Amino acid sequence: MSNESAAQAAVEAADLAARSLHQRLMASGHERPEGDRCPICFDLIELPMYQHSKINACCLKRVCNGCILAAKRRGMNGMCEFCRTPIPDNKGSTLAMVQKRVSKGDARAIFFLGEKYFHGEGGLAKNVPRAIELWKEAAELGSLDAHCQIGLIYCNGIDAEEDKPRGIHHWQQAAMKGDVESRHNLGVIEYYNGNYELAVQHCMISAKMGHEKSLNDIKEMFKQGHAAKAQYAEALLGYRDAVEEMKSPQREEVKRLLALNQIL
Repeated sequence: MSNESAAQAAVEAADLAARSLHQRLMASGHERPEGDRCPICFDLIELPMYQHSKINACCLKRVCNGCILAAKRRGMNGMCEFCRTPIPDNKGSTLAMVQKRVSKGDARAIFFLGEKYFHGEGGLAKNVPRAIELWKEAAELGSLDAHCQIGLIYCNGIDAEEDKPRGIHHWQQAAMKGDVESRHNLGVIEYYNGNYELAVQHCMISAKMGHEKSLNDIKEMFKQGHAAKAQYAEALLGYRDAVEEMKSPQREEVKRLLALNQIL
């Protein structure tokens, strides 16, 4: 085979691989992962999850605010709502709990420790290279949160050299498994690249999973003429259905209490 033929074959192979990835990317990840469900009530946690749930260092399970409120009303104060382990009252004990799980290869713990290094929290000095190293390990073990964070680091050049292709790769891996933030981020990337059709497709998927930013982005693209009225209507209905499915009496009670400045 001549050099020219070999080069042509390589180009065709790369094009085929790209089309295959695009097909898989758009055909998968339309449902949020099981890790987005509260382990007590089993309902998907409202978005953004950090506002509507809490993670304790003992088991690193993400428990929704509704179940936290229910546990407190049963007198479960000072202990994990899921595993009932007493919550440590100092950073050293909390860190020891996390590191014990890290030593066993727990992806959630490895990601969690990376977060602490990245922000310089929990008694640890800020160490971005160490955080990225931990996130890469967690991503290899299947952490979608780690894939999403690595994507942010490389696509935006946050405390690391910008590498958009690498960042997008991590978002793609997470999006295909249902990570809402990664899916939305891919839509934003496509929008700024002028690929409006792909941007709408990505945001349609995440909007239907209850992601408000994605719905708002589709609304803006509709105003700009990049999305059809039918697409915006479909996204709006899907978003409303997703949000409704995440509601519960306990969760609505938490919102009422927070509005009255009554902290959990």
